[in-house]
Amino acid sequence: MSLRLIEDADADDPILSVVNLIDVFLVVIAALLLTVASNPLNPFMQEDFTLVKSPGQDNMEVIVKKGEVLEHYKSSGEMGEGEGAKAGITYRMKDGSMIYVPE
Repeated sequence: MSLRLIEDADADDPILSVVNLIDVFLVVIAALLLTVASNPLNPFMQEDFTLVKSPGQDNMEVIVKKGEVLEHYKSSGEMGEGEGAKAGITYRMKDGSMIYVPE
């Protein structure tokens, strides 16, 4: 009978549930840190990149990161005009990818 009282005392220890809850929070925090670190807009990332949101749509946005500088361009949906010279030709492949061939 004395063994049964010792087993019941261990099962009722409230600190065990708190320890399990802390473990769950540590896993959630680690997952969030990994998500932030892998985000291309992370300010601590050393690489330069260009991000295009909604390509080809009226609400298209382009975000360019060069070093520590972020530039944000938003499409107005209007056609542009101006002077320039033909720089090359772009071909759309059957799989939807695009190839640019400079002249």
